[in-house]
Amino acid sequence: MSPSWSRLAPHRRAAALATSALCVAAASLIGVGSAQAAPLPTLTLALTKTSVTIGGTLQSGAVNVVATATGTKEAAAVLFQLKPGVTPDEFASFIKTPKVKDLNNTSKLGSIVFDEEATPGQTAEAQTVLQPGTYMALNGEGEGGPKAFTSFTVTASPAPAVLPTPGATIRSIDFAFRGPSVLHVGEIVRFENEGFLVHMDVVFPAKSKKAAAKILNGLLTGKEKGLEKLVSGSPFSFAGPLSSGAYQQETITAKPGWYVQACFMQTQDGRVHTRLGMERIIKIVK
Repeated sequence: MSPSWSRLAPHRRAAALATSALCVAAASLIGVGSAQAAPLPTLTLALTKTSVTIGGTLQSGAVNVVATATGTKEAAAVLFQLKPGVTPDEFASFIKTPKVKDLNNTSKLGSIVFDEEATPGQTAEAQTVLQPGTYMALNGEGEGGPKAFTSFTVTASPAPAVLPTPGATIRSIDFAFRGPSVLHVGEIVRFENEGFLVHMDVVFPAKSKKAAAKILNGLLTGKEKGLEKLVSGSPFSFAGPLSSGAYQQETITAKPGWYVQACFMQTQDGRVHTRLGMERIIKIVK
């Protein structure tokens, strides 16, 4: 099974690592934090099982994306920019086909430019930059292609807002993470996909540095039995699956401690990216 628009399989894996044996596939979970209040325009997404409602500023430039979810268990606010000439109807037809099971296939239609978990009863917020064009706003909940989505247009701003400078930048490549391995609570961190493939950025809190090393080795070798005993809390994500070139940033609010950072996307031959070296130990400090 390849990671797809479905958020159900990703949640099962993250929950399994925290409470039982690991499954085979995984993806992003609860967002680690939200971007601090900044003088940026705001784009709002209200998600339900059957609808996505867009509001706020629909102009190009830096933006705070603020997502809320109602009547859903595991919503994900996803922004997908269509290539020029690709219509929303073409996108709607594509997500009903088997090809949607591999998110890398979406590159023919456009790019996943933003992906943030939206927990019911909470507000999810992160920052990104939107270019002029036509977008699809999705709720990536449930199995198969997204059931709730809508299209909207971002017009060119005469004076596009600029993102605040991050305190650190972490880059995903094929197949590794690059950037500082020590992050600070309260700093804005940018997460970029500089690989050719779609990548995600999932984090597991470990009970200790030694436990983190064992988790890392288990993910790399595929010997995952018993790793749940080494995890100290619920997994979360810095960013959901993003296309090549996409990035978003947010403020670190996770508790200080040792963590294992990983990408659970799969190659075309079914290998999870962690088996190719896409995991590492990081530390969050005050």
